[in-house]
Amino acid sequence: MQALLNRAAATHIEVGRRPLSVYDELTGHPPLHHPREHEGNGPRTAPASKNSTPGRLAQPSSVAAEGEPDTLHFERVRYDRVMTARREPISRRERPAKPALSRRWIVDTAVRIMRAEGLGKVTMRRLAQELDTGPASLYVYVANTAELHAAVLDSLLGEVDLTGRDGGGGWREQLRAVMTSYTRMLFEHPQLARAALVARPSGENYLRLVERILDLLSQSGAGREQVAWGVDKLLQDATATAAEHSTREHDPASEDDWDATVRALHTVDASTHPAITAHMPALIGGSVPDRIRWSFDVLVNGITHTPVPGAGD
Repeated sequence: MQALLNRAAATHIEVGRRPLSVYDELTGHPPLHHPREHEGNGPRTAPASKNSTPGRLAQPSSVAAEGEPDTLHFERVRYDRVMTARREPISRRERPAKPALSRRWIVDTAVRIMRAEGLGKVTMRRLAQELDTGPASLYVYVANTAELHAAVLDSLLGEVDLTGRDGGGGWREQLRAVMTSYTRMLFEHPQLARAALVARPSGENYLRLVERILDLLSQSGAGREQVAWGVDKLLQDATATAAEHSTREHDPASEDDWDATVRALHTVDASTHPAITAHMPALIGGSVPDRIRWSFDVLVNGITHTPVPGAGD
């Protein structure tokens, strides 16, 4: 008798080991066990529970029903764990499709890097890394690093106040206000100020700046050639002034160099350098704003009163 019971228990365990079928996974209602053929009685089905719905398989339970073998209860619990372990599928795409590159997007990203890390970090390789692309892709829109820096400069030129409202009603004071705004912008970015000495911007903001300077300087009554050449001198002087003074303020090594220059001028031998001695301390005196204002007046006076060679021929 005991041998027959052991054999029956083994049969329950073997039946419960079948894998879930496609139907089981779709319906979420796996059968409790395989139907077994009994001798002369046809297929046997699992008894329906009191709460079961006709036409549906009974829900698996984690508690053994009265009279149910322990092995069948074990299989119910195992099937419950299999079903609860299933998770929603996860897409293999780790990120959405990248937006298309554009010159505007590239320049805006370069400006952001410059503000955060300095112009020295604005390279093709660093920019490609930030845009999640290859450096070769950038050369379709920007020829080289020099052009990229010029584009960054042009972007920041959009911050220059071209109205000249701070200068009052006259053309000279309005022009002074525009040039002061340009110089102040470069003061905030010393590395860009040095790059601007050789950069050749060609964007819309640069064209607006040149247009405004030409318009104001033309109101002086100077000749067309004097006004045209004068734009270059005004921008060149303002850029050089910003590059010199902003570097001195932001670079400790540059400040040390300036201090060494001042000491040399103060200790010079009057017998060998009488002119330097005669003009000290005025040679290094004056505030930066006063020097910028004086330089502007010198340039404007010279531009408006100095004919361009060959213009009258």
